[in-house]
Amino acid sequence: MANTLHVDIVSSEKEIFSGECEAVFVSALMGELGIYPRHTPLLTSLKPGEVRVLIDGKEEQFYVSGGTLEVQPHIVTILADTAMRAGDVDEAAALAAKADAERAISDGDATVGLAEAQAKMAEAMAQLRSIERMRKTGGGSH
Repeated sequence: MANTLHVDIVSSEKEIFSGECEAVFVSALMGELGIYPRHTPLLTSLKPGEVRVLIDGKEEQFYVSGGTLEVQPHIVTILADTAMRAGDVDEAAALAAKADAERAISDGDATVGLAEAQAKMAEAMAQLRSIERMRKTGGGSH
């Protein structure tokens, strides 16, 4: 690949991905970003959701629980509390977390603050979107 950039996706536990790619697509707090080689340097926060890495014309899909994105002209670093390949996201656990969050929001559960319940709901929905996208594209298995 002549025109590439290096990507590192790292969670607090381990490195999830490190390699060369053609482009990276992420959900930043202010909207969707597409990063290509020679992108302007950037530092921003990420929302819970998918990270797509384009390698040889095929997408690899990952899920991050939020985090930080640093872009240099030929290097992209994603630091996340939790990161995993989209194929490793547990659909049953995400559905259970979504149901728990919905219950906490509707019941006004005093043990779980509204903001915390809404954050858990956003994370569960992001995981489920990652699973759905992976099913549609057949990606995430590398």
